[in-house]
Amino acid sequence: MPKNWAGNVVFSTGHLEAPTSAGGLRDLVAGADRVHVLGAGHSFSRIADTTGTLVTLRDMPDVFDVDTSAGTVRVGAGVRLAELAARLHERGLALHNMPSLPHITVAGTITTATHGSGDTNPSLASAVRSVDLVTADGSTLTLAEGDDRLDGAVVSFGALGVMTAVELAVVPAFEVEQRVHEGLAWSVLFDHSAELFAQAYSVSVFTDWQGSCSAWVKRRVDDHAPDLAWAGTHPADGPRHPIPGISAEHCTPQLGEVGPWHERLPHFRPEFTPSVGAELQSEYMVPRAHAGEAVRAVHELGSVIGPVLQTAEIRTVAPDRFWLSFACGRPSLAFHFTWVPDPAAVRPVLARIEEALAPWAVRPHWGKLYEAGAEVLAPRYEQWSAFAGLLTDLDPEGKFRNEAVDGLFPRP
Repeated sequence: MPKNWAGNVVFSTGHLEAPTSAGGLRDLVAGADRVHVLGAGHSFSRIADTTGTLVTLRDMPDVFDVDTSAGTVRVGAGVRLAELAARLHERGLALHNMPSLPHITVAGTITTATHGSGDTNPSLASAVRSVDLVTADGSTLTLAEGDDRLDGAVVSFGALGVMTAVELAVVPAFEVEQRVHEGLAWSVLFDHSAELFAQAYSVSVFTDWQGSCSAWVKRRVDDHAPDLAWAGTHPADGPRHPIPGISAEHCTPQLGEVGPWHERLPHFRPEFTPSVGAELQSEYMVPRAHAGEAVRAVHELGSVIGPVLQTAEIRTVAPDRFWLSFACGRPSLAFHFTWVPDPAAVRPVLARIEEALAPWAVRPHWGKLYEAGAEVLAPRYEQWSAFAGLLTDLDPEGKFRNEAVDGLFPRP
């Protein structure tokens, strides 16, 4: 049976198909009892599982159509971000932001609201202008701006159909420098997080939740140079990996070396295994207005978190409008955790973190590990019932459903 990238999920089927044409994909979907798309396998939850047929889009025909007048690009949903970014950069174009690792597919990124960092930077899903789906009967459906269903279909973790192509907004290419500032005091995060995260285009804080922290500051070269002296930090004297003690060879260039946006905004280089590989991940988001309180609440669990943690990241994300996005309607502070690969040891810690963040209606990343069920999560999303209706409308027989989807949206 195939496994996900981290090896913690063994898929429920060994039937993997790689169609090579649009017609072949439509026939495959129409003839399948159950089907779900498998992207790069970087999810840690069972959100991409199926008991029927797993589909990879890796062999589908290339799609890359730039419309300079509209400021958009139409791309195949199965393309990896690193490949898309390089092709855009060759045309003098860019995505507005990139997540920590560029190894994942376009569809996997947007359907889980995966994101980078930055006060003014929403998730990659916010760039979507239209999506093409193959629906349960094998027919095609394009949802574009002006169709209310688009806001439900973008962040939908593959539950509505096979996303085959996506139209994305693009911006002019830009250059970025990256610097790591060490010795960040907890008092800054407790009392001055808004000032800290506003220092540059993209700011992340890495910590073990017990000792001090480091700020990873990614500045567009056409922006002012930030001064973090007020925060009591000092520049790192060499390249750093997010996990202390690991070589920074796999990380994107630091120390203020200027380079293209797609080679600085991610933390990891596409040609290497990102992070450490042997790991589990979780991520939780709360409204940014409660950043200081939320950081304090998690910090109080430092002794509980520490024994199963490899590293943690704190970052900000701008709001979007997508129904099941963690950032729907609210600027967010994201708490990311890279755990040791021991699910039994990690799960009780997840429950403690979710309890600590519950006062701020915490929302999880759909592709990562979390404990809360639908009864807890549904009230935290205004359009939860609307998505349930869209799910029934587009997939009445439940062809794209799986255990994870049924747990969140029980069949009517």
